[in-house]
Amino acid sequence: MPMCRGFVAAVAAVLALLASPSTGSAASSALSCGLPESQPVWLDFADSSVSFWRERFARPGVVLATGGPQLAAEARAAGAGTVHWDMYLRRRVGTPSDPADAALIEQRADSLFDYAVSVTGCQQPLIALNELWGASLPTPLTPTAERYRANVLRFVSRLSARGGRPALLVSSDPFTGGDAAAWWKSIAAVSDLVLENYANANLIWRDGAVDGSRRLRVRHRKSAARLLALGIPPSRIGIMIGFQTGPGVGGREGLAPRSRWFSVAKWQALAVRQVARELKLAHLWSWGWAQRNERSNDPDKTYAACVWLWARDPGLCDAPGVLGRELDADRKTGQLDLPSGTRCMYGSSRLAAASIAALAKVTKDRELALTALVVRAIERERARVSPSEALAVEGRIVGTRFGGSASAYRSALAEAGASLSVARGIIGDELRARDVFDRLAVSSPSLGDIARFRATYAPVLARRLVASPSPSWLPEGRGLALATSAPESVFQLATGRRLTVRTAEGVFTVKAVDEPAALGAYPFEAARPAIVHALRSERRADAYAAWTIRMQRAAEARLVCERDRLPELGLVALSTYAPFLSLHEPEAARWASARRP
Repeated sequence: MPMCRGFVAAVAAVLALLASPSTGSAASSALSCGLPESQPVWLDFADSSVSFWRERFARPGVVLATGGPQLAAEARAAGAGTVHWDMYLRRRVGTPSDPADAALIEQRADSLFDYAVSVTGCQQPLIALNELWGASLPTPLTPTAERYRANVLRFVSRLSARGGRPALLVSSDPFTGGDAAAWWKSIAAVSDLVLENYANANLIWRDGAVDGSRRLRVRHRKSAARLLALGIPPSRIGIMIGFQTGPGVGGREGLAPRSRWFSVAKWQALAVRQVARELKLAHLWSWGWAQRNERSNDPDKTYAACVWLWARDPGLCDAPGVLGRELDADRKTGQLDLPSGTRCMYGSSRLAAASIAALAKVTKDRELALTALVVRAIERERARVSPSEALAVEGRIVGTRFGGSASAYRSALAEAGASLSVARGIIGDELRARDVFDRLAVSSPSLGDIARFRATYAPVLARRLVASPSPSWLPEGRGLALATSAPESVFQLATGRRLTVRTAEGVFTVKAVDEPAALGAYPFEAARPAIVHALRSERRADAYAAWTIRMQRAAEARLVCERDRLPELGLVALSTYAPFLSLHEPEAARWASARRP
């Protein structure tokens, strides 16, 4: 689609301005004279309506964004830095439905620049422009919207050419598709872009420290991603956080008691700082401190400002001292200050990158390995398995499935990509899962369910046995055992004879009562207990699948992961990658059968 002539003309004007000898300050590493060189720079809005600005913001380490010369001068005298805040960009360039006369744009930019210099005392001032309208409008734009955007581009280009560093505030998610991409890139060549992210404090509080902080970080990353995808450098991007108290515009939104708002203010500072560090963003802003009317004159703002300052630097305000028990001074819960080499933390459980990598040699998928380790952490809270139990099972596996050969066992582990520690972890998983599985309550099958099972599985091999002690596949110690769960060896035993059966589960003495036969050959009443057991096991398997997904979803409120990359939810049975470690005897038997020449 061809670009509109107004946009092309604006680009030409920008190129002419950039050719001016005075151009170039916006590309320098310094944000503005007198401001910190390191990024991100924190900037806080204040005007004369903010009753507490002297107490909170007029101090070294704070940069005040204001449009008042006297206020700015007093702030600098107290040690604060200052930048200029222009509240009325629409008076300079118009609106998308009513753009200003293009012939007036450069003159208005010159006037604003000169005023910004007088406010900041800086010849190369940072100038916040409040604010761009229609950022989310899709292309093609209307003719008036095209002229409006051409005005904006011309305006910020003139400010840049004069030596200023404009920072255009963007109040909605920018539409960057189609022809709009070129406009955004042209803007970013001469102006910073400040993305306004005003979260509803009620929603963040409801989610809590972990999920709420994650929600904020994900929102900030997503917001910046649109611009970064265009190739706009992160040094041109900032994020603005809102502390306004009027309803319906983000901010406090009536959250009470005020201690909750203070917690959200803390999480907001920590979240935006984390994302700025990750993405190397230029600056971070706060807005909403004004107290101009009944809607905005919230007496708690001064304390929220103290928390906001303290969270990013405890030296800026002693929030714990000011608020006492009204402030949760924990600055770690929910944050991404993970120990070195850690992929995730689940509560106090560390999911190390090295452990994930070791398990991924088995699963061939790191994310699947991570999910498995999260499930392990969840089940460890509900079922205890001692190292000696896992070692005992491992010994029985070596004895029964590898003829007692440790070297054959290690060879199978190497083939599966598992180390000894990984194998013992999988065995522990099997034991914990069985414990959870056995404790899940399920309904008893109906007569119809039993009849359908008997008809469907009529060819399955069955046999009357007596076993001591009672194994999981014959829980009553006597009765009909099915080949779908019992060891293969009990179907090879001569009738009337006894056999010591060694399995991963344990050692059992088994006596064969009759010859093996198809399940369908046994009378209904004789087959019924075995069928009920099989059906209940099926239902427990379904219940376990639902339970583990539910537990994984609930665990997200305690999971803190690198860059908030949470594991996928899923049902993971690691023994399927190394069947010889399974507690399910038929599964291990199939593995052994497949290996026989």
